[in-house]
Amino acid sequence: MSKKQEYLRKPEWLKIKLNTNENYTGLKKIMREKQLHTVCEEAKCPNIHECWAVRKTATFMILGDTCTRACRFCAVKTGLPNELDWKEPERVADSVAIMGLKHVVVTAVARDDLKDGGAAVFAETVRAIRRKNPFTSIEVLPSDMGGVYENLEMLMDAKPDILNHNIETVRRLSDRVRARAKYDRSLEFLRRGKEMNPDIPTKSSIMIGLGETKEEIIETMDDLRANNVDIMTIGQYLQPSKKHLKVEKYYHPDEFAELKEIALSKGFSHCEAGPLVRSSYHADEQVNAAKANQQLKQA
Repeated sequence: MSKKQEYLRKPEWLKIKLNTNENYTGLKKIMREKQLHTVCEEAKCPNIHECWAVRKTATFMILGDTCTRACRFCAVKTGLPNELDWKEPERVADSVAIMGLKHVVVTAVARDDLKDGGAAVFAETVRAIRRKNPFTSIEVLPSDMGGVYENLEMLMDAKPDILNHNIETVRRLSDRVRARAKYDRSLEFLRRGKEMNPDIPTKSSIMIGLGETKEEIIETMDDLRANNVDIMTIGQYLQPSKKHLKVEKYYHPDEFAELKEIALSKGFSHCEAGPLVRSSYHADEQVNAAKANQQLKQA
């Protein structure tokens, strides 16, 4: 078999429309001027043209652009990170104001080199955004911060509006797909976050197409619900480069629709599922839909 035949061809529904209008170029200019990073660029997100050019949204990636982990699905560069930039929180807050965001997602590289896993800068970023943008809802997407729950507590004390932490894949594949992160530690991280502040919704995401079975996807749903996770997103894994894990299967949109219905039947307040869905994709709509569903349940 030739090397070309080893890789599955992308189906029609995964074709991306490029758009580099003034929204896109303007947002890119802001990021460069403020010396900020986005997961949209660093992780080669397929939705960058829609989010930047059409929706004018971005997911800020703090704590530098170099991750201390080398997960086999992720395009973010790995290595020895730079010194902490304590002015970064204010620059993120300023950018949120310039963009006029109603909902902002803040994620970060894993910083296993730091005792607090980057929690202090993360918390200060939340507070800085809140000071300058009091009507903006804030979603945080941290690593497991080494499983040190004092670090999580430091972040939760800043009172983000939503805690997002990705389980990424099913239990059987977790050790092969993720570097240093552990499946059960991620579940406990989410559960403890909810215990620290029951009013803050929790959220998690998985990629499919790495060789998991439908039964394993459903088991992951059950594991997340058993740890009181409110919102789930399910998206297609796309191989960022030849050195990353190969795609084992491209799921059809109908299969995503079925998985969404199964997730909602499990009790998630919202589930976003689709080929191009990512954890922060349409995050503002996810939060609003979850609130609406929760209110219907309580009525």
